[in-house]
Amino acid sequence: MLTLFRELFAPPRHMILLIIAAWIGLLFAERRTERHGVEKAHINNILFYGILAFIVGGRVSFILQNISIFSKTPLSAFSINPDLFDSLGGIAAAFIFGLIHGQRKQLPFWNVLDALTPFFAILAIGLGLSHLAAGTAFGKETSLPWGINLWNAVRHPTQIYEALASTLTFILLWPKKHDSRPGLLFLTFAALTAASQLFIQAFRGDGTFILTNLRQGQVGSWGVLLLCFILFEIRYNQLEKQSPVE
Repeated sequence: MLTLFRELFAPPRHMILLIIAAWIGLLFAERRTERHGVEKAHINNILFYGILAFIVGGRVSFILQNISIFSKTPLSAFSINPDLFDSLGGIAAAFIFGLIHGQRKQLPFWNVLDALTPFFAILAIGLGLSHLAAGTAFGKETSLPWGINLWNAVRHPTQIYEALASTLTFILLWPKKHDSRPGLLFLTFAALTAASQLFIQAFRGDGTFILTNLRQGQVGSWGVLLLCFILFEIRYNQLEKQSPVE
């Protein structure tokens, strides 16, 4: 019984990296909230309850997709094993909560996203490091000198590529001056992250191929880039209409 309890509830070590990244990201976000016209208390509430919604929503989504398995071992539903999780379901739950909370508090949508961008950027760095610690999101086999030994082969350190790309994105998006154009900071972050994933996915050793040489992750990245370009155009047009006519 004790062994079963440990398997179900012992926290995986790589999750500590994500927790640290979330904490650091919150500190950076709090330093820039007021310049985006959002109170620090609202950002804290969105992040706290958004993370809860992400965790609960991701687990519930995974359970619903595998209801036959969990009906046989219902105790597994309370395991903190990160493999029993649907990331898309978690993101959807967190996004829905953020929309509802923002509408109830009448918060400016684009300003909130800009204020949360430092949190997202730091969390992306932590995600790459957690992949390295867990051995997930691994790369293809390579003979390059910077390859790492993983899963009985020398592979591209795609987890390190991911962490470095996210770090560079964070450095580029940490301006000293305030940008008075709400939404452009977040959209730039999303576009740069998607573009880096297009490069990194080419060296991944896992994942699913949709076409002969195109991975599912690359298709998703192209979709995010396209959406960012559309939203960029929409925001620029909106901001031009809002600017006073000289």
